[in-house]
Parts: sequence; structure tokens; C-alpha cells
Amino acid sequence: MPHKGTAGFDLAVFDLDGTITRHDTLMPFVLHCLWRKPWRLPRLLLLPPLAFGYLLHRDRGRFKGALIRATIGGLPRAWLEARAAGFVPWLLRRGLFAEALRAINDHRARGDRLLLMSASIDLYVPLIGGALGFGQTICSQVRWNPDGTLDGRLASANCYGEEKRRCLQAQIAREPPQRLYAYGNSGSDLPHMRLASQAYLINGPTRMIGSNATIKALHWTQHGAAQG
Repeated sequence: MPHKGTAGFDLAVFDLDGTITRHDTLMPFVLHCLWRKPWRLPRLLLLPPLAFGYLLHRDRGRFKGALIRATIGGLPRAWLEARAAGFVPWLLRRGLFAEALRAINDHRARGDRLLLMSASIDLYVPLIGGALGFGQTICSQVRWNPDGTLDGRLASANCYGEEKRRCLQAQIAREPPQRLYAYGNSGSDLPHMRLASQAYLINGPTRMIGSNATIKALHWTQHGAAQG
């Protein structure tokens, strides 16, 4: 169905991990890659000291970049893109909330524009967005070395919390929607969800909503078909 028109479209914004997917996507992707290069598996032993570093600095973007760099850094771009092309269909078959797919399809059927926003990385998030029919994807971006191998550190700000709000505000400023819907699952999603005309907190404690009447709680179940 075509969009409602430049001056009168509605926009539905979905978070990815824990909102559309039933679990985190970064570590499953890393393990998907390491399974094919098992001699790199000992690199996982670096995760505890990296986690300790996160406790010291409280910088999620720094931790994420260090994790990616330690585990799959240095691998060729073409090889990683091939792994992403295999990872995404597996995730679509096994890892999505059926309720999320229904919500996405309902918005698409109404002619709403769809925006996927995620703190996860651009190695695979745009592929997920394309497969699910999102017209636009905003996510964290990884850095590449001049020789085409993965550096691993982030080339952008980590698309999380207030950064996600900033990205959505910039999107709204460029193309103001008539009505904005938002779906998220954690406290870190609340900053951008508060920009919405109507927002939905997925499987989160209702106390996080407080007195904000524009945010409603929804419970999506762990069982049921994802995408058949």
C-alpha cells in the first residue's frame, strides 16, 4: 500500500532487540561467526575483562566496540557480509515475537511508514529491516580498516538511549509525521518513546511508564510462530 502522502503520513518506529526479537542479536551473530572459525573461540575469554572495563567506564558504545573487535575484528568484509546473509534468515525463522510481526504488518497495511531503530550494528540490522519491510533503518555503525577488514570499534555514536532520541528527533525534523507510534522494551527506549503520539512498552515493568498516558504496556509471549 502506498504511503499516505508527504504531508500526512504516520510513522511507526520499532526497537529491535527484545521488541521484535525475543533476545539480544549481537552475541548470537558473533557466535554465528565464531562457529565457522572455531580457532577464534578462545577470544571469548576476553569478555570478562571487557565487562569489568564496562563497569568502570559505563560506556556501552566503548564496550560494544571492544567486544566486536576482540571476537570478530580483522575478518574480511565480504566474509562477514556472507555470515550476516546466513544469520538473518535463521533469526527470522526462530527468534521473533509473532505479536511483533502482526504489529508491523498492521502498520504496513494502514500505509504507515516503518522505521527500525536499534543499538545493534549495521552488519546485519539493515538486512533484518529489509526482510521485514522497513523503509528505513537507523543503527550503530561499525568501523572498517583501509584493507577492508573489520576494525570493530564503532564508527558512529551508539544508537542507544538519548542517542536514539536524538536520531528520531532529527528524522522528525526532516519529515514530520502526522502521527508517531513507537515500540520499545526497556528503560533505555523511553527517551525516544516519549516523542510518540502513542507508544508501547513490550514486556517491561509498568512502573517504568509512570504517569505518561501516551505509553501503554503490552505483553508479548515467548512462544508462537515467528515467520513461516
